[in-house]
Amino acid sequence: MKLFRLIICIASALSTLTACSSPNGGELPVEPDKETPAETVIPHFIYQANPRAFAENGGLNALAERIPEISEMGVDILWIMPVFTLGEEKAFASPYCIRDFNNINSRLGTLDDFHALVDKAHAAGLKVMLDWVANHTSWDHSWIKAHPEYYVKDASGNISQANVWTDVAQLDFKNAALRAAMIDAMKFWVTGYSVDGFRCDYADGPGHTFWKEAVTALRNIKSDIIMLAESGDKELYNDGFDMIYGWAYAGAATDLFKGKGNIELFFKREAEEAASCPEGKTIMRYALNHDTASENAIENIYGSYEAIPAAYFLTAMLGQTPMIYSIMESDVRSGKVSFFEYKTVKWNKDNAAIYTDINKAVRDTAPARSGKMQTYHTGNGVTISFRNGDNTALVLVNPTGSAISVKTPIEIAGSAMRECIEGIDIKVPTVIELQPYAYKAYYK
Repeated sequence: MKLFRLIICIASALSTLTACSSPNGGELPVEPDKETPAETVIPHFIYQANPRAFAENGGLNALAERIPEISEMGVDILWIMPVFTLGEEKAFASPYCIRDFNNINSRLGTLDDFHALVDKAHAAGLKVMLDWVANHTSWDHSWIKAHPEYYVKDASGNISQANVWTDVAQLDFKNAALRAAMIDAMKFWVTGYSVDGFRCDYADGPGHTFWKEAVTALRNIKSDIIMLAESGDKELYNDGFDMIYGWAYAGAATDLFKGKGNIELFFKREAEEAASCPEGKTIMRYALNHDTASENAIENIYGSYEAIPAAYFLTAMLGQTPMIYSIMESDVRSGKVSFFEYKTVKWNKDNAAIYTDINKAVRDTAPARSGKMQTYHTGNGVTISFRNGDNTALVLVNPTGSAISVKTPIEIAGSAMRECIEGIDIKVPTVIELQPYAYKAYYK
């Protein structure tokens, strides 16, 4: 799929980590020989939107009103969390407890509201990816009575709950009729509402047979449909998925910023994860998502609220497909943010501008980042260079709460480059000062 042609060469570059200068001294590498330029890979960016955070009632229309500002942040894929009619029996307001796959939660809006939202997103150049919950249904879904054979039964013949979730019933994907019914429900949104793809919740549940059938059927309708699996299982690539989750990366990045991780091991993990990604596929990575923000006080995830933009910057610069969660640009600076709640989160233009600048810098440096990647030993700082023919980028991140000094790689020091975040042309100094959680990107 053209949309997701990703950087696969990162791993080979990282396999030969070269020691270089640090604030404590050490040898810098000589300038490497120039290589044949790799083809520039244009990055893509996801914005995860929880409609409940845009308005206590009428979240779909409120989200639609924000489309111009979301687009201005430089994202090109809008992931909308579940919008479907919710169950009531045994339920506790989870958006992943679905009673009707083909209708809208009335508190969010109507089918017409959803259609208008998709149209507005398309007009702004955004693809729309709908959160899909295939593995289970609510206990009051019509299938419970009409098609009990669609469900897994326990030894007593009672329908089983799904995994540890007491509010939902486990579907039986060995049943061919169930698989067909679920695929028809997905088609409904593609053919009737022009949805461009699906983020598939708990993709490990339904099994490979179902996903192969589903992706094939959907691609027969829309050949470039986007499929993201909430799973780290690489076998799902073979089922037709374009993206899986970077679970290992998320944990390693958190440890790095909280001072628990070794920088070399961090890049080793990153390289191994990138190397596992087949050509034409990608890994979705994030600084925050709905689960992490709901389960942890956001100021503690990376050790400080101020660290979140730096974590996202590093995530995006390392390639693959980065994601922004819809509270990152808000006024929320502390506490847990439950995605179950209908609670308006105030948009903050200054915070949104931070991610706009980061995404622009990621795109501006793409010609260099499509080539060879080199990491350096620079104390507590993260220093990475990218070279692709005559294009060079230098990426710096301070993952700590203290100011640090970082020596510039000898092959870059003194070069005339563009500092992409501030948008200025400078001569790169031999030592760069980084304030707590600061980040910089230089490019020529």
